[in-house]
Amino acid sequence: MKSFIFSIIFFQLIFNSFSQYTNNKDYIQVLGVVQDAGFPHIGCEKDCCKDVLPGEYFVSCIGLVDKKNKKRYLFDATPDLHNQLRILESFNSSDNIVDGIFLTHAHIGHYTGLMYLGREGLGGNGINVFAFERMSDFLQNNGPWRQLVDLKNISLNSIENLKPVNLSKNLKVIPIKVPHRDEYSETAGYKIVGKTKKVLFIPDIDKWSEWERDIINEVKQVDYALIDGTFYNGSELDRDMSEIPHPSVEETIALFINEPIKEKNKIYFIHINHTNPILTNKDNINSKIETLGFNVAQKGLKLFLD
Repeated sequence: MKSFIFSIIFFQLIFNSFSQYTNNKDYIQVLGVVQDAGFPHIGCEKDCCKDVLPGEYFVSCIGLVDKKNKKRYLFDATPDLHNQLRILESFNSSDNIVDGIFLTHAHIGHYTGLMYLGREGLGGNGINVFAFERMSDFLQNNGPWRQLVDLKNISLNSIENLKPVNLSKNLKVIPIKVPHRDEYSETAGYKIVGKTKKVLFIPDIDKWSEWERDIINEVKQVDYALIDGTFYNGSELDRDMSEIPHPSVEETIALFINEPIKEKNKIYFIHINHTNPILTNKDNINSKIETLGFNVAQKGLKLFLD
């Protein structure tokens, strides 16, 4: 009995030490993993959507928590923004509900959550929004987004390709342009650099081969890579896939298959379409992916930066 009690006390001390250790660390948290239109997908009556409960899945988004300075940031403003902010750790130390939002591009799942910051919602006060030039111009010159600027609900901050945005002594964000159907804006990926670790976030890109940078080398330079996993392969949709190009999960796996396991382990697929079987782990397909060394991002996942 004494040994049993001792074991409980011992493991409790270990748990408390670990909790205290992680509680002081900056981290990235996955706040959603789904493609822009959500899950269940509007108008879909197929098996993939019929049993999905509303609110169970959120659109692709990550949060950055700066523990020391008690600040938090979003990467993309999704239609689920109001719910995603409730997941992310809150400090109640700022005049605004979020200290900054880094936008990737002007497709519906990535910026329309800004609507919650206007007079009909939060009534934000100069919330920092970081975006490339065309994305900023789009927001400034098109209603209703222009009203957010005119009423100073948001404050637009222009970013430049590969020019770091310093958030604190130990945190910076590096925007990286990627090719992706840029109808209304450029498309950004981001490298988030912490005290000792780095995260690559590229939820949308047309094809890895169309990028001027080498995705394998980019992954080698970071500790985690949250990258485009929209489609599993090119046959899951009954439409012209050239209209909505993305590197499939199968293509990315093939590209990295001969890389060391430590490089494959860094990869987490995100921005997952409703038809993609990895979203619900259909037929235990995620075990196959994990056996090969890759990961599927899950809402709530935390990646520590030091």
